[in-house]
Amino acid sequence: MASVSANFVCSRTSIRLPNQMITSKSLRLATVGWGRTPGFPRLTSSRFQISCAAKQETVDKVCEIVRKQLALPADKEITPQTTFTDLGADSLDTVEIVMGLEEEFDITVQEDNQDNISCIQEAADLIEQLVANKS
Repeated sequence: MASVSANFVCSRTSIRLPNQMITSKSLRLATVGWGRTPGFPRLTSSRFQISCAAKQETVDKVCEIVRKQLALPADKEITPQTTFTDLGADSLDTVEIVMGLEEEFDITVQEDNQDNISCIQEAADLIEQLVANKS
């Protein structure tokens, strides 16, 4: 059996796979398998990454704000897939992070959108969406 798996996927869209449709606001882990058929190539990589629409500079700025809000050391690695809970943030820390992002980017994040932000990439994507809607 050949398979494709992901260690982490940060997605807010529908994913269409052969014979099935996965729709999720925040899909964290996905495993997809296909039966071995003649001519189906053997996949050697077990990791893949889906990058979202946010610009790298927005992601970097979000990382900087999160690092500052949580008082993280400079050597602590933060990637777009890093969740706030991975960094030790509780719900109050997450609210403070969102407030810092609102101030930095001059946006307002609605309360229902705050619940959908759990990783750096989701925050960056939401920021770019709100900035685009603002202008």
